Amino acid sequence: MENKQTKSFSLMFLITTPKLEEKAEHIFKEFQIPLLYRFNAEGTASSEIMDMLGLGSIDKCIFLSMFATELTGPVFEKLKDDMPLYTVNSGIAFTIQLNGANNLTLKMLTKNAEDNESKTERKVDYDMTEHKHVLITAVVDRGFSGDVMEAAKGAGAKGGTVILSRRIENDEAVGFWGLSVQEEKEIVMIIAKSEDKLPIMQSISDKCGMHSEAKGLVMSSPIDAVVGM
Repeated sequence: MENKQTKSFSLMFLITTPKLEEKAEHIFKEFQIPLLYRFNAEGTASSEIMDMLGLGSIDKCIFLSMFATELTGPVFEKLKDDMPLYTVNSGIAFTIQLNGANNLTLKMLTKNAEDNESKTERKVDYDMTEHKHVLITAVVDRGFSGDVMEAAKGAGAKGGTVILSRRIENDEAVGFWGLSVQEEKEIVMIIAKSEDKLPIMQSISDKCGMHSEAKGLVMSSPIDAVVGM
């Protein structure tokens, strides 16, 4: 009886500048990635905060894609070669393991993996098991992203990306917890080493937690692989 190996899939974030958007799109097309989304990341920070974030421009574009985990190495190598990541103001890419998807999504991703088998033959050295990095996400009221980054940098963070968003109404839940929550939100995404996770999260929580004016929520997720740090 044939033992068919189960494939694993990853969610990839690519955060880069608008000037590199076309190069990123070309790379995704080359690998025929079937599921790809793009959205803008903007901020209202001052030039001082921009310097703190290490950004030459506050405008960012974020690509969100899904593919078989075995494609991570080849895709990352292409991003490094063509964009190239690791240079100043180019971008960062990272993956998070998917643990569920609907049937149609899985069929699309599986077919894409089979079509790209020739691109995965080359061995690429990416450790995707030890989770050396984490994604720290802080959701705060509009206007407090600078405070989040100040707290995070004081605990060892190197930089972050700010996304403008809004809360979806759920008055019943808000009333249950006795919270007063502003609709307009800022989401701050920070990539950090795993050993720095707790100090950074604690620092953000102390300054911008739910009981502060920022009304912040702080969470983290393990990252399987990262390039651009």
